[in-house]
Amino acid sequence: MESVLKVGLVGAGEVAQTIVLPNLRLLSHRFKVEAICDISENAIDHVSAKFNIDKKYRKYQDMLADNDVEAVMVLAADEFHAQIAIDALEARKAVFIEKPMALSVQSADAIIDARNRTNGVVFVGYQRRYAEAFNQAVEIVRSMDKISYARVRDIIGPNSIFVGQSGTYPQKFSDFSPEATEEMRLRSKQIAQEALGTSDTSSKAYGLYRLLGSLGSHDLSAMREILGGIPKRVLGVSNTAPTNAGGFLTALFDYGDFVATYETGVDEVGLFDAHIEVYGGGKRVRVEYDTPYVKGLPIKLVIGETIDGAYVERVIRPTYEDAYTIEYNAFYDAIRHGKPIKTTAEDAKQDLAIFKMLTDAFAQHT
Repeated sequence: MESVLKVGLVGAGEVAQTIVLPNLRLLSHRFKVEAICDISENAIDHVSAKFNIDKKYRKYQDMLADNDVEAVMVLAADEFHAQIAIDALEARKAVFIEKPMALSVQSADAIIDARNRTNGVVFVGYQRRYAEAFNQAVEIVRSMDKISYARVRDIIGPNSIFVGQSGTYPQKFSDFSPEATEEMRLRSKQIAQEALGTSDTSSKAYGLYRLLGSLGSHDLSAMREILGGIPKRVLGVSNTAPTNAGGFLTALFDYGDFVATYETGVDEVGLFDAHIEVYGGGKRVRVEYDTPYVKGLPIKLVIGETIDGAYVERVIRPTYEDAYTIEYNAFYDAIRHGKPIKTTAEDAKQDLAIFKMLTDAFAQHT
């Protein structure tokens, strides 16, 4: 029998209620949620009752002092990810951080420094990269003699559409103290200053940057892995500024021997249209994603090629095991068995370089 890993969650919002807690409950042979923390007392009361969590904390520092908590899962607002992770590492807890790990290079470097000083574990949550369909696609692309073209697309409807049909019945709460609201505002301004050189959080550039940090980090992280790293430059970018609330971004990346298009945005249509497609080696290799808010939807690998003069298309679902289950098992194995982590802090920091490329290119076109 394997020993159960006792985890504490910082953040009791939508992601925790619809994705993290249901999946951890199904992995009860490996995980026990020992404690929950949130700045909303109503949220932790609701979540602790619904998921039978005994310990409730309003301040994450108090949870870090709990000796029964071995690992911390950081699910709080993005502005707080870095500081919570650093404090958890200092408290000798293993850390799982939902993407984005950090929103500035300074914060990313501080996390890496804390991990190195404490010899700790930092695992960044890019669940799309743990899908078996994606891993098989990476192997195929790496075997190609050359890549001719690539496309990265992530255009989705409002998450509320998918969450409302997930069967998880999450609740939202707004009992935040004025002090917490002010701290959020100040942290947002600090991030804007560090990342963009201005503390103006009302600018179009900041809205774009935050979209890249939320929706975009899924795509750009996966793009880096399947295409072999960071693009050389941005060849072009659309002159509209999408935000978390809507709008679209189209960009063209230069990878030297080929280009990759990137399309992302949020509209009002209840369709989750996300895929990565690579052309080369006589094949078209595409990974198709559906919303993560509904458990068990297929992540498919589609391979198109010409065989004996005929176009042949194969649609492959390598496993019924969902990406979050695979990802959480990898987190467990990293802690209990010392297995290597592919979504490391250093890996996550590379996303920030692409965010900067895109926001710089956008500034030049506006």
